[in-house]
Amino acid sequence: MFKIRMGIPEMKEFWDDLLARKKSNSLTPDEEELLKRLSKTLKFLSADPKHPSLKTHEIEELSNKYKMKIWQSYLDQGKTARRLFWKYGPNRREITILGIEPHPEDKKRGAYKRIKLSDLPG
Repeated sequence: MFKIRMGIPEMKEFWDDLLARKKSNSLTPDEEELLKRLSKTLKFLSADPKHPSLKTHEIEELSNKYKMKIWQSYLDQGKTARRLFWKYGPNRREITILGIEPHPEDKKRGAYKRIKLSDLPG
């Protein structure tokens, strides 16, 4: 099992806000669906980052940009088609979530150049 951590500040703030609003029953239906999908994806990622349904693969353009291996896993498909960007670490048996983005349509108009990822937690 891998411990899942959130990148700082963006992903940690996003995750904390989502959980707080879930607790107070103030999520929109779309946010409820996102939380459901994200929770399922994080469960799979924690158990096996190479789980077939995640379709995990390295994004070399982002790895080169950030000078560390950046992986992409499917969060959902279809009209929403979002991707989860992450890296192993900072410690052994940890994965840090660095971003959630709409599918970047790789190789089109420099899509990966526009992606900004969170930093690793200390």
